[in-house]
Amino acid sequence: MSTTGTTDLRLAVIGLGARGYLADLAHRPGRGARVVACVDPRPAAHDEARRSFGPGVAALTDHRALDPARIDAALVLAPDDLHEPIALDLLTAGIATFVEKPLAITTEGCDRILDTARAHGSRLYVGHNLRHAPFVTAMRDLIADGRIGTVTSIWCRHFVGHGGDYYFKDWHADRARSTGLLLQKGAHDLDVIHWLGGAPATHVSAFGTLGVYGGNPDRADPADRDGQLMPDWFDPGANWPPERQRGLHPVIDVEDLSVVNLRLANGVLATYQQCHYTPDYWRNYTVIGTRGRLENFGDLDGATIKVWNSRRSGYRADADLTVQVPVEEESGHGGADEAVVDEFLRYARDGGATVTSPTAARDAVAAGYAATRSLRAGGTLVEVPPAPDGW
Repeated sequence: MSTTGTTDLRLAVIGLGARGYLADLAHRPGRGARVVACVDPRPAAHDEARRSFGPGVAALTDHRALDPARIDAALVLAPDDLHEPIALDLLTAGIATFVEKPLAITTEGCDRILDTARAHGSRLYVGHNLRHAPFVTAMRDLIADGRIGTVTSIWCRHFVGHGGDYYFKDWHADRARSTGLLLQKGAHDLDVIHWLGGAPATHVSAFGTLGVYGGNPDRADPADRDGQLMPDWFDPGANWPPERQRGLHPVIDVEDLSVVNLRLANGVLATYQQCHYTPDYWRNYTVIGTRGRLENFGDLDGATIKVWNSRRSGYRADADLTVQVPVEEESGHGGADEAVVDEFLRYARDGGATVTSPTAARDAVAAGYAATRSLRAGGTLVEVPPAPDGW
């Protein structure tokens, strides 16, 4: 791996879809990293790659055509069902690998990736950018400071206001490619629940339904969507109420509303609720401890975190502590995307500790996978298997 001195890491990017802009953040010629190869089946993506990274970038349609001798690190930004096979090949070749969340679409797939990374001594990093989101790190700091005592419960409500456009017009809507949105979309929040709560889930029970988008007969012709990505059809001012959505994916068999209860390994009890047809788009966490509680209002576009911890009362808006979390505009997700790319590039070059964790990413998938099994079995209690030994 040519990572000594100031030599740029040679990066390959697999997938220039909706998260392809992470490649732009990683491309820093002369400043530590440069994109030298892009893999995407779409000809338009090859043109985009040459515009973004220079005419000399290798434009390929299959990641197996990459030459490991010419690549130091890779970003896997392809659709979720492709994460596992691509990551296995890269890690086997000894390439430091960034995998966009979720790590895989099954628990078993995650474990195969972890085992391969360990067997070949390859550096694996998963893009759980919410761990770098300012409102999440502010909540974690308040908990670490003891402002609410020992955490006993976490409640998360995720209002996915653009759900119809983001998740029901392409591959996300097909469980064969995503398992379900409780895993795919929920992996972020399940990871944060584990992080704030201090342990992974051991048991889950969930309910879910496809109540709005499944009955909509207006489906897109796959030929019309050939080569298109979400920005090509997204219009934040259209398609309200949700029943007016047009051009949905031909296959819709994932839930648009779900609720899961979780027991963490340390006894913390948690709930996660996800709805894909709300008018607003944000996530709200309530964290309850033995000496108070905190709650965020607003998230990635700036948030206020309120802490109540001085006395009992009825409802009062005048919290005992109010923390204003500023808007970070350097990159997407409140600056978290730039932070997660920075951390990966440093890790790929030098190793060392990271805020994100492949094991934690696996645990988030395991919780979401078990919860999806539960909701499709009518809410039965499902045990979440622990990570493999050594992780």
